[in-house]
Amino acid sequence: MSLFPGDMPDSHRAIAQEADRIHESALWSAQGQFEQAKLWRLINLLLGVPAAALAAVSGGTALAGDVGIWPGVLALAAAALSATLTTVNASRRMAQAQTSANAYLQLQTAARQFLTIDLAGASREEARQTLRGLTSTRDELNQAADPPGRIAYRLAGRNIGAEGQRYGADGTPDRPAAPVTPRLRP
Repeated sequence: MSLFPGDMPDSHRAIAQEADRIHESALWSAQGQFEQAKLWRLINLLLGVPAAALAAVSGGTALAGDVGIWPGVLALAAAALSATLTTVNASRRMAQAQTSANAYLQLQTAARQFLTIDLAGASREEARQTLRGLTSTRDELNQAADPPGRIAYRLAGRNIGAEGQRYGADGTPDRPAAPVTPRLRP
């Protein structure tokens, strides 16, 4: 999914290639973080809902009278799920993955706009300065973000391969972008 402009002057070619790499890296990182956030949300639900249900059932069972050890067993199961949920801290991880994904999307947009709009008209020094800023932002995001797991990476690849991050305005090889026609309301 290269955005490398074909008519780039030789003086800007290496800058364009590096900006294109940053764009691609941000694309994969954003999608990986979105997929990781979905997985953490699922884990949070898979542990949290049963923990709450078991706690409620154990309390109700205990109040029901002489039912043996079942209230204690249910309470222990609820406590185990709650402890696991607390240790894993899925809700915090989900929020952090979501925040990282959105930050990578911002970087992806900045790199795309630099490549497709600003680079051709920029001086070499202006282009180099913008590239330094993009690189610095990418490095900061990489340090702050937890790496997505293998499942999230595979899901990200599947989504990118299915053109899940493609805009309708970009068109496709078999369907060019539709012209934009303003709609005026009476």
